[in-house]
Amino acid sequence: MSSISPLFGLLLLAGAAALAMWLAVGVRWGGDRMVRQNLKYGFGATGTETVREAPDFGWARRFTTEGGRDRLESLYSKAGRPVDWPVARLMAYKVYALGGTVLFGLLILLLAGDNGMIVVIVAVIVPLSYFVPDLLLYSRGTERQKAIGLALADTLDQMMIAVEAGLGFESAMARAGHNGKGPLAEELVRTLQEMRVGIPRRDAYLALEQRTDVPDLRTFTRSVIQADAYGISISSVLRTQANEMRIKRRQRAEEAAQKIPTKILIPLMLFILPVLFLTVLGPTVLNVLKM
Repeated sequence: MSSISPLFGLLLLAGAAALAMWLAVGVRWGGDRMVRQNLKYGFGATGTETVREAPDFGWARRFTTEGGRDRLESLYSKAGRPVDWPVARLMAYKVYALGGTVLFGLLILLLAGDNGMIVVIVAVIVPLSYFVPDLLLYSRGTERQKAIGLALADTLDQMMIAVEAGLGFESAMARAGHNGKGPLAEELVRTLQEMRVGIPRRDAYLALEQRTDVPDLRTFTRSVIQADAYGISISSVLRTQANEMRIKRRQRAEEAAQKIPTKILIPLMLFILPVLFLTVLGPTVLNVLKM
């Protein structure tokens, strides 16, 4: 039995390594390469490959509940719908991560023996690995929301200047979107594209709210919708909203500065004060013990 367990553990380790290698590079092999070669038939040599077909991960939907798919879609939208992370691939990665962690956990349990702490750690890590793509999307979406909130005040100033110079609201939005950088400029351009294909303004603004989920941007879009409905001057709305956004940004900066002493307290007590006490009181304690 003692000779079978290490062999079984090595087999599990080899399976986990093969799964990790396939997860890292396997999606670029096989059908993906064949599709690129077929698409190049009839064309001259371009020097670089510009066509890349994403593999089909439709089977992964069977391992994800409807609520999980809706939650993943929401996080994917807030993260800016990255091209390299389609939802089907994320669902497949969830299955891959769970399978690889299960194999690795079994290997650890076989090598560690009857260790209660190892069992608890494996029992926590295995289900947690399934939600790693959700955590990555949530982190990216949070950073994107912060970037939109920081850029909103300056973007509204640019739009206000353009409107007061004689441009229409949509033209000012287009100028701010094409001249700007970052997620807010991308969302403005997408909103304008939706309007140009026939989506009503109100629906386009509401879709912008749902995609970004930024409170300050939601306040601005609601103000624009009301101004459009009641005939209020858009320049006054932009001026009011820009001033309000600047005030909120300054308040958030002051709030973050006031939280710094509290955040420093825990590292100070855990890492700096013990070393300081050891340096100051250590020689004294040693002298007392020698005496």
